[in-house]
Amino acid sequence: MSTTYSIDSAHSTAHFTVRHMMITNVHGSFQKVTGTIVYDPASPGTSTVDAAIDTASIATNEEQRDAHLRSADFLDAEHFSTITFKSKKVESTGDDELKVTGDLTIHGVTREVALQVEGPTPESKDPWGNARIGLSARTKIKRGDFGLTWNAVLEAGGVLVGDEIKIEIEVSAIKAA
Repeated sequence: MSTTYSIDSAHSTAHFTVRHMMITNVHGSFQKVTGTIVYDPASPGTSTVDAAIDTASIATNEEQRDAHLRSADFLDAEHFSTITFKSKKVESTGDDELKVTGDLTIHGVTREVALQVEGPTPESKDPWGNARIGLSARTKIKRGDFGLTWNAVLEAGGVLVGDEIKIEIEVSAIKAA
């Protein structure tokens, strides 16, 4: 039987990693992740995910960089306030592992991506009496595929910002009333 869960924004984040100046990785996260998961452990293929990330909630521990990432050079948070993911297919790939394929929309551009998911965990009660599940998901995308092409050429060669972005998502979801 399918159960509907709401993503708990206070306990869920979307993290990313991108190569900076060709020599190191910069890590960041989005602090406001919302959405709905409909999950049936007996029939994972009937499950669905519909999630949204507030682009203005980006944080890299450097306010000037965060402001640049919110600007029209990158996410253009003023015009594209959310990143969305809507699943199209859920497949079991092993014990407590799923492949969730769906449409990811960033900066007004939609591309199909596959998330490798660990979990969901078995449902359990939190200290406030809510039934919860948790899961972790990861994928890689090319930011250029989503129209995020701003860059600067470095004097020594190469570019300031890499094209590949590693994404890791941690979700805590509460069973809907």
